[in-house]
Amino acid sequence: MSGIQNILENNRQWVAQKNAEDPEFFQRLAHGQAPRYLFIGCSDSRVPASGITGTGPGEMFVHRNIANLVVHSDMNMLSVLQYAVEVLGVKDILVVGHYGCGGVAAAASNKQYGLIDNWLVNIRDVVRLHEKEILGIGDEAQRLRRMVELNVVEQVRNLAKTNIIQNAMKGDNPPRLHGLVYDVADGVLKDLRVNGDDVIQEMEHIYGTEVPEPADAPVAVGTAPVDIPVL
Repeated sequence: MSGIQNILENNRQWVAQKNAEDPEFFQRLAHGQAPRYLFIGCSDSRVPASGITGTGPGEMFVHRNIANLVVHSDMNMLSVLQYAVEVLGVKDILVVGHYGCGGVAAAASNKQYGLIDNWLVNIRDVVRLHEKEILGIGDEAQRLRRMVELNVVEQVRNLAKTNIIQNAMKGDNPPRLHGLVYDVADGVLKDLRVNGDDVIQEMEHIYGTEVPEPADAPVAVGTAPVDIPVL
């Protein structure tokens, strides 16, 4: 218990400060959330989502994993994305990487690290896509910094490939996609200016899908409509 005493004390001080500033603060939060942003970031302890963005409780929905990846088989990430877009109605989705990312550095090496190697394959896929540019950078530190940036760009592209984003883009107020990189050395966020609309249009002929129209007649159990492939 003694190991978390400082956490509990910090919490009490925070509660007292918030109540002093705004006695209704916690009551408003208790009524629900309507965040404007979805933050998809790295789990690195040096990159606190609210701290680096200046947002407070209720303003940002957050998903974090090693190296801020958007993986299409990651049900955790997809569940967060769908809830943020379809239920909370977030306006902006931020994929936020950071220079000095240990996951990116591990993926750039030829070493095995255990279970995480399966996750790092997703970063190595980014290296494969941009191999010529990456190999053309002689300085290792600069090469890793560029890999961090390219990883963010590709994760924004992965967002655009999901049917969650594709369907949202057909609505009246689709979310905007952004790629950012945080520099731990100076605290500054860099906008990579990834245009989500351009990304979606660029890949639509490959990844674009449509929701099928409901069948006019019920389908018998054990059969499949003709236009739906049986897997």
